Amino acid sequence: MAGFVIAKGLFVRLNDNMQQGIVYLLGAGPGDPGLITVRGRELVETAEVLVYDALSSAEMLNWAPASCERIFVGKRASRHALPQEEINALLVKLARHGKKVVRLKGGDPYVFGRGGEEAEALNAAGVAFEVVPGITSAIAGPAYAGIPVTHRRHCTQFTVFTGHEDVNKKESSLDLKGIAEARGTKVMLMGMQKLEEICKALIGYGQVPSTPAAAIQWATTGRQRTVAGTVETLPGKVLKAGLGAPSVVVIGDVVEERVHLDWFERLPLFGKRIVVTRTRAQAGELSSRLRRLGAEVLEMPTIRIAPPTDKREFAEAVVHAHTYDWLVFSSPNGVERFFQAFFAVYKDIRSIGGARIAAIGPGTEAKLREYGLAVDIMPKKYVAEGLVKAFKDAREEIGTIEHSTFLWVRGEDARRVIYDGLISMGAIVDECVAYKTEPETDDVAGAQAVFRETGADIVTFTSSSTAENFFKLGLPWPAGCKAASIGPVTTDTLKGLGHLPAIKAREHDINGLVEAILKACGK
Repeated sequence: MAGFVIAKGLFVRLNDNMQQGIVYLLGAGPGDPGLITVRGRELVETAEVLVYDALSSAEMLNWAPASCERIFVGKRASRHALPQEEINALLVKLARHGKKVVRLKGGDPYVFGRGGEEAEALNAAGVAFEVVPGITSAIAGPAYAGIPVTHRRHCTQFTVFTGHEDVNKKESSLDLKGIAEARGTKVMLMGMQKLEEICKALIGYGQVPSTPAAAIQWATTGRQRTVAGTVETLPGKVLKAGLGAPSVVVIGDVVEERVHLDWFERLPLFGKRIVVTRTRAQAGELSSRLRRLGAEVLEMPTIRIAPPTDKREFAEAVVHAHTYDWLVFSSPNGVERFFQAFFAVYKDIRSIGGARIAAIGPGTEAKLREYGLAVDIMPKKYVAEGLVKAFKDAREEIGTIEHSTFLWVRGEDARRVIYDGLISMGAIVDECVAYKTEPETDDVAGAQAVFRETGADIVTFTSSSTAENFFKLGLPWPAGCKAASIGPVTTDTLKGLGHLPAIKAREHDINGLVEAILKACGK
């Protein structure tokens, strides 16, 4: 049956064989990826095509499916990868091909983001669209700099304006006289190139020269820099500090609150650039922890998790898992891959049978709990040697393990410590190879280029494979950069690669790694 879409207020009939796509005009927020809306992340994670600008947080590109087509149309200052008219036409074309298109724009699409023009073009073409607002840097930028845009003691209104207008306009529509005369806070976006000119004009129209003012560059990110002064002195201070775009400028008495309310730039890892080398799927936990502590996080996955070489053998091991006395999991990846296969065969977790469960590390334990399973044996030291010792120490509690059957769920390149240790105690051990690690060859977010250009303070390694594949990239190691290792096996690997880590986690998990980084930074 034919469908309909609304275009210019009319119903337009679609051909029966025509598949209609949709475009989501999505605000990515001001830079901190944690500030994107829940709806926004859902859309990126299910996008078929991602059309994106020069985002402050390029790691959002990693959220999209591997099959997603990513198209850069970025605009920054006077450099345009694609003119706006061509962007509009591209969105229409993609939707008409039946695609689910996410148009990812920094900040909010309707706050100086030209989202309104794109929506008009889509409507005129009869293309379905949805607008998903984002947090604008006009509010978030000052907030992260300790400046509330409204405050009962100072003002009850604020004005937002842009310092960058269409160059083709014959006359400026920017009412600087009205802005100067307006009460309350004034927030300027995209005006750093004209900052001195605009400040002088505002003063000329009556703005008090001594009014507090501040400029915030790369707001809400670990690169944030703030310069405060007055409307009269701010341009000179900005020039001296070397601040440029993208920046937010705030004018008003609320700037005085920064002295008391500056919370973000006081965080313990603020000013540190830290590289996370975990897989795309696993990077989030560590990245989020570091970012909440103020660090600038550069996600550079060096490995990806792939199916095992022998898929048939893996499947057979999963099918017969209920026949074993013990199931041993040495990583969250093993748990996830095992139960993906398990639930492809069985519909009820009780089909796992009466097997007891051993696991290495709280991450593995947490993943098992997601499936409603408790862990019977957990080593104090989260390494293979620790698990073998835990079995030896728990003999009185669990009974002899001689002749007990074990299914060890592992990665393809796992060390033989668990197998050899259990065998030496008389156990019968079968191996279930659930996955393998492969070098990550795609640099979706351009992290490698950023690392080459700007370096980093710390590079984190959460496994031997992340270390081995990082150094295979041949990236120059920045002067003063420190390697951070999650555990002794990773440390030995780094040592063999000629990079003995300066930071070592005492507890061999993400919490331990973060604590070690804080200690190394004197926090």
